[in-house]
Amino acid sequence: MTPAKDWHDWHRPYEDPDSPLSRRLRLVRRHIDDWLDERPERSLSVVSACAGQGRDLLGVLAARPDAGRVRARLVEFDPRNADVAREAASRIGADVSVLCADAGLLASYAGSVPADLVLFAGVLGNISDDDVRTTVAALPRLCAPGATVIWTRTRRAPDLTPAIRAWFAEAGFTEQAFDAPADVLFTVGVHRLTAPPQPLGPPGRLFRFA
Repeated sequence: MTPAKDWHDWHRPYEDPDSPLSRRLRLVRRHIDDWLDERPERSLSVVSACAGQGRDLLGVLAARPDAGRVRARLVEFDPRNADVAREAASRIGADVSVLCADAGLLASYAGSVPADLVLFAGVLGNISDDDVRTTVAALPRLCAPGATVIWTRTRRAPDLTPAIRAWFAEAGFTEQAFDAPADVLFTVGVHRLTAPPQPLGPPGRLFRFA
């Protein structure tokens, strides 16, 4: 039996600024920064699935004087990662809550959606292909009108990213960016909801994290 992955130790490559994980983080942060620059509203809501230690969103907010515009919920299953995220959030002038819960359950998003920004970094590469398709189709249930979704996925063979991009289009999203550096396998996608959002609806499961 393969031992369960330790999702706290998984964060160690962030200590190397040249690691693929650190490079991916910088791209995700750049897109979050750009999104905040493009949205002038005085109040914006964010939800992050499988948020880990929250390094993407919290890293951006820590460097911005307008962090107080943001109300966010980070959903993370590992209690050690959730504690790290809470400690980091406590030092930022933003309304950030960290929920230690299963991000695959729709109930984990109750009270935090519809959101203006939905972060799915590190999710779509750790669930089954069927769950990826189900999750992408359900993302309008987490979104406010015109919301942006930022997601990541490896291009390791068989590369599912062409199908994922098509599924986003089928779900009513328009692609804003797709970063696929030639020397690494990760990708970062940015999609904006152009179809009407959908209600969260009854409790159910989006995915099971591998």
